[in-house]
Amino acid sequence: MGAATILALTVIVSVAGLFYRKIIELAMLRPYLVARRTGYAGLVTSGFVHADIGHLLFNLITFYSFAFPLERTIGTMRFVVLYCAGLLISNIGTCVKQRDNPNYASLGASGAILAVLFAFIVYYPRQRLVILPLPIPIPAPLFALAYLGFSYYSSRQSKDRINHDAHIFGALTGIAFVIVTDPQSFLALLHSLTG
Repeated sequence: MGAATILALTVIVSVAGLFYRKIIELAMLRPYLVARRTGYAGLVTSGFVHADIGHLLFNLITFYSFAFPLERTIGTMRFVVLYCAGLLISNIGTCVKQRDNPNYASLGASGAILAVLFAFIVYYPRQRLVILPLPIPIPAPLFALAYLGFSYYSSRQSKDRINHDAHIFGALTGIAFVIVTDPQSFLALLHSLTG
């Protein structure tokens, strides 16, 4: 199982959930239940469903842009471990924050995708990408910081079911993963930033 399998699974389950809302309801992360020693499946299943087509497309475009080159760089096994760690750790962070809120439920793969994005940036800090409809290349680190800033803002404002808090925990997981598994690459990044 690698990036292609994760992508296919996410598309299949998310599209099924958009047609059959019961799938989404069953898959959502509910921190209140996790804190009371039930609902653990949501720590994983919530990462395979999305709130709407826009949410799904944005996550898929981000995943597609960064996951495949990162998998080629670090190998399939490390990539899968990174993705799973990003998903679990970001959802655990959300559970800690929302553990006493019985009305909170969330979904989305963003925590895992941000782990991938930030790990990618450690390896390729000078990479640029084109995000439609903008016709100009955007530096990947700028995209990542803008995404994180939007996530922080959205976590305070939004009333949707998207797990915006997971974005921040996911980003930190991606950086920590590289520090632990490939400290030389992280040191190379620091060296390139400091001249």
